[in-house]
Amino acid sequence: MEKQTLLKEIDESLLSFLPKEEGLQKAVMEAVNYSVLAGGKRLRPMLMLLCFRMFGGKDDSVWPFMAAIEMIHTYSLVHDDLPAMDNDEYRRGKKTTHALYGEAMGVLAGDALLNLSMETALTAFLAAPENKHIPEALAILYRASGIYGMIGGQTVDVETEEDRERDAATLDFIYALKTGALLSGAMTVGATLAGAGREKVERIRRVGDLAGKAFQIRDDILDVEGTFEELGKPIGSDEKNHKVTFVSLYGLKKAEEEVAQLTKEAMELLDSLEEEHNDLKELLLSLVDRRK
Repeated sequence: MEKQTLLKEIDESLLSFLPKEEGLQKAVMEAVNYSVLAGGKRLRPMLMLLCFRMFGGKDDSVWPFMAAIEMIHTYSLVHDDLPAMDNDEYRRGKKTTHALYGEAMGVLAGDALLNLSMETALTAFLAAPENKHIPEALAILYRASGIYGMIGGQTVDVETEEDRERDAATLDFIYALKTGALLSGAMTVGATLAGAGREKVERIRRVGDLAGKAFQIRDDILDVEGTFEELGKPIGSDEKNHKVTFVSLYGLKKAEEEVAQLTKEAMELLDSLEEEHNDLKELLLSLVDRRK
């Protein structure tokens, strides 16, 4: 499927799950909608949908999960930009949520998005009541985004960000949880909802893990080599925040080599699946070789 067509399909569905800006609490609804609609690649819902369709999924259970994972990803960015974290004023070329609405509303908008993701994901039971895989998919999604996934990785990142002795094992742990867990979680949820067997779900999870690490190392590279116009945010934020990254530990050349090796392993594993996966492969390759 053509990527822009897929993106349009995802955005239209996502809009249907966002709140109407009304009532005395409409300020937080405005901040929520601004955060979600301020741009983004919709990577995680796209990966989820491609994996769902790759394994023969046809019902409507995937759409609430796709919206939910985008809400989770967005809330993590809103909180990541806060003064207590990275203190960034621009993301995707626009003012960050806290820069526009204030710090308190930034916290509340992130909280609201996490809660809304749960409300949204649970509607999958109404969208496809016959799908017996929904409970397992819910467990995968919220484990990937919680203390054993994204939040766990962010915790270690915050605790060790100024530790100049941060070692490779700690960095691997951070990348696997902070970035990789939600990427591989998106793919695993899609495969699970479609009823792929455990062995194939595990294989697609491993593809996501490898691609997720390559994606994060590419992000490190872009923070050094990219531009504001390409990234939509100031470059050099890792250095500004004294973060030890793959690039600062090993240099740009080694980082590029690691991205290439991880990508090769991920593609070989993906190619070992007999299901047609050209669209998924093309998307993953575009992510690890991106300039923005």
